[in-house]
Amino acid sequence: SIFIIMMAAILIPSVAMIFMSVVVPGCNSYKSIAVKRQFSLHTKLYASKVVRNENFGKLQAGYLFPEIARRRKAYLDRNPDAKLISLGIGDTTLPIPSHILSGLIQGASKLGTKEGYSGYGAEQGMKEIREKIASKLYSNLIDAEEVFVSDGAKCDISRLQMMFGAKVVSAVQDPSYPVYVDTSVMMGQTGEIDPVTKQFKNIVYMPCNPSNNFFPDIAQLPRADVYYFCSPNNPTGAVANRKQLEGFVKFAKEKGSIIVFDAAYAPFIRTPDVPKSIYEIPGAKEVAIEVNSFSKYAGFTGVRLGWTVVPSELRFSDGSQVRADWNRVMTTAFNGASNVVQSGGLACLDDAGLQEIDSLIGYYLENARLLRETFQELGFQVYGGVDAPYIFVYMNGKGSWDSFEEVLAQLQVVTIPGAGFGPGGEGFLRMSAFAPRESCIEACNRFRAFYGTTHSKQ
Repeated sequence: SIFIIMMAAILIPSVAMIFMSVVVPGCNSYKSIAVKRQFSLHTKLYASKVVRNENFGKLQAGYLFPEIARRRKAYLDRNPDAKLISLGIGDTTLPIPSHILSGLIQGASKLGTKEGYSGYGAEQGMKEIREKIASKLYSNLIDAEEVFVSDGAKCDISRLQMMFGAKVVSAVQDPSYPVYVDTSVMMGQTGEIDPVTKQFKNIVYMPCNPSNNFFPDIAQLPRADVYYFCSPNNPTGAVANRKQLEGFVKFAKEKGSIIVFDAAYAPFIRTPDVPKSIYEIPGAKEVAIEVNSFSKYAGFTGVRLGWTVVPSELRFSDGSQVRADWNRVMTTAFNGASNVVQSGGLACLDDAGLQEIDSLIGYYLENARLLRETFQELGFQVYGGVDAPYIFVYMNGKGSWDSFEEVLAQLQVVTIPGAGFGPGGEGFLRMSAFAPRESCIEACNRFRAFYGTTHSKQ
């Protein structure tokens, strides 16, 4: 009996203490006290003397997308036979096309030969891929030495925060990709969150909503040091036009600020004369950093390859080159993108690879059209879905998380609540076109069947 209780003490110490007083009253007091002391050691959790970074205590709940995955898993646990369709996290679903795949295979195969093997590479990326990015994607508006190849735009945003430090004031679109806000909080740039506005103190929130066509009223913006701006936008699907970006660049120059331009969805732009890069705007090299990624270009969400452009003209207030500090970050905190993956990136930038990318983008844009037109037919206010893979739907006054739960429970479709991207997204659902075509068609049928009879044109 004592052996069983002692084993229980290791697994469930609080229960074992009760058993000691109830199950074995015959133990003499000396042994009883000794065992109790031994058991009590198991009830205390070890804690180091290292103080937690207080900024992590400011963060609200978990990061958005793992929370969506958790709720999806919980639903499937309760409903194991459910036929879920995911229009949630923007994860590509089509296989990597053959020419691009051949680059990855060739890169891996080289490592198995004496002549082709390579170890550590340049932290900034292979010379060939930097040159190809500059020429093929930017038409030589930038220099190859200004391109820094990485493991993705999201990672680079975090490293940019490391470079800027805790003393800068950051500005974000509202709603916006959560990484901009969360990394600002982690870095110590912010105060606590306001329980009423749901906004962090010391961050400038740029309202982007239907009333301003999802582009901030620049004339009303307070100055910030760093403005994070995404076009085509995640989550709204809005795309900034040339005139808007010209005004934004002029504003940044007047304020002495830096724009971090997130162009991860640039290849979805098909409308003529809509800029795919901030560097298409005169003067942008003096005020802007651009982050980008092959994730949505070529289905590299799991492969991981991106880049950041830091122009030589961009300077800090003391006159020092921003690029020099970025180079220091990359050489210190990053060991360079995978040799294999960069070989795949080179294949992406071949003419054949670019044609494959164009085909992939066309497939997802057709999905976006189907989703957009379905909700328009049902009488909803719909944004995005043109030159962008995201649809932003106003849910007729219902809360974002309530709509998320309703669509999940009633239609077995996973979406993303707009409120997860900031208070400005409340009342919206974001839907991703990165799904198989048959899944998009089935989701549209479910939306029509449900909203066509119960929620149409409220």
